[in-house]
Amino acid sequence: MKGSTGITVVNGSPRREGNTSILVERLCAGARDGGAAVDVFRLHDLAIRPCQACGACGQSVEEDCVIADDMQPIYRSIRLAGALVIASPIYWWSVSAQTKLFVDRCEALGGPEGSVLRDKRIGVILVYGGKDAVSSGAVNAIRAFQDAFRYLGSDLVDIVHGSAWEAGAVRENVRLMEEAYDLGRKLAQLESRGR
Repeated sequence: MKGSTGITVVNGSPRREGNTSILVERLCAGARDGGAAVDVFRLHDLAIRPCQACGACGQSVEEDCVIADDMQPIYRSIRLAGALVIASPIYWWSVSAQTKLFVDRCEALGGPEGSVLRDKRIGVILVYGGKDAVSSGAVNAIRAFQDAFRYLGSDLVDIVHGSAWEAGAVRENVRLMEEAYDLGRKLAQLESRGR
């Protein structure tokens, strides 16, 4: 996105030292090594209320949600950024509750003119305890993100996903650690070309 100021990262893990958070750190390292500025929001630490389905945000793409809570700084960051990364553990065959709240409140980024997310580059990180994306239910989140960002006209750059159960175990998964770092680098390179 021309004139953008970096990458917005939302981390939907409730665990500071959890596997999702570790992959977020790797992604951010790759992005920063690639020269991108990164804003990271740890959703668990923020007071974000559920969407109240009032419809006020749907009047214009320029209007944010009327709920005055901790989504407001995230909206500002997303509007300025060229890329958005959503990271979440998989709980009960879907993203965490913290991530779902964030995703629902992204409704406020759209209006009759389209969506703020149109043409933004998107990355997704998902970590699950099951053996694979199907048995863990991660496939549900993967398909939802693919469908949503295709519909919005966003550039879904990559979905990094894999298995790690115990907190910190992902550090031993060389493939996932490299993929997270590489996604950060790739988004930074795309970001620098888009300026």
